[in-house]
Amino acid sequence: MLTELKREAYEANIALPQQGLINLTFGNASAIDRDQGIFAIKPSGVDYNELTPEMMVLLDLDGNQVEGDLRPSSDTPTHRRLFIAFESIGGVVHTHSTHATSFAQAGRAIPIFGTTHADYFYGDIPVTRKMTPEEIGGGAYEWETGNVIVEKFADLDPADYPAVLVNRHAPFTWGKDAAKAVEVAVATECIAHMALLSLQLEPQLPPIEAELLQKHFKRKHGPDAYYGQGGNG
Repeated sequence: MLTELKREAYEANIALPQQGLINLTFGNASAIDRDQGIFAIKPSGVDYNELTPEMMVLLDLDGNQVEGDLRPSSDTPTHRRLFIAFESIGGVVHTHSTHATSFAQAGRAIPIFGTTHADYFYGDIPVTRKMTPEEIGGGAYEWETGNVIVEKFADLDPADYPAVLVNRHAPFTWGKDAAKAVEVAVATECIAHMALLSLQLEPQLPPIEAELLQKHFKRKHGPDAYYGQGGNG
């Protein structure tokens, strides 16, 4: 099972540069085995061209490294915090993709203008508050990054909003497994790009109509979904 977990995390990680979401080594993906309480994540600073499934680092939800000789991603505490808080997710992705990161750096949510956005999100892609100097410099920066995400989702369902922009930083996405988290990361970058273009064409563009949002989101999500061949597809 852990061999399969490492393979899942590896495939998610190498998909990131293939999908144009990664420059240099700016990003990482993880996958969790909920039954064993163990997750696999990319090793820190290793070039994507050099990765192998065996290099994936295994940790438990207490942060203990249980397998692997390499140091895990510096973002590991953020992934761990999200796995603890969002019990239904099976994978987490972090990128610095250009357009989504532009919104994050500006501290702006990605506004929902059209049906492409509504196919994945039930509203604007949220942005966290700015982190405090104490959160940044207190010695647990990556864990505190996870905390500000969890704080933002106090009144949001992570299944309805499977991505967040960390203010001044970049996006995190998640899904039922690591492959779905990658898909959401691709969608987030695409949506961010289209939102920027839409704002250039019409700076006062209003959000999508409520009825259209409801139709597009609910046809792909929830008990009445009818898109695809197996429901929720």
